[in-house]
Amino acid sequence: MQIPKGMVVERIRSESGAEAGARAAAKLPEHVDTERDADLLRSFELDPQKLADGLGGQAPAIG
Repeated sequence: MQIPKGMVVERIRSESGAEAGARAAAKLPEHVDTERDADLLRSFELDPQKLADGLGGQAPAIG
């Protein structure tokens, strides 16, 4: 599932703080793929499957 970078960065910022959010903003691609970028998401203490499940299995609009 692809998720806009901004949504993931905000999630990281809310769970891990501003510094982690800034690191995520610098490292994550514009469109985060929960499968392709699973290891990167885990490095920010996010479970890729839980992230996708948290969106109800629906990919947000990517524009």
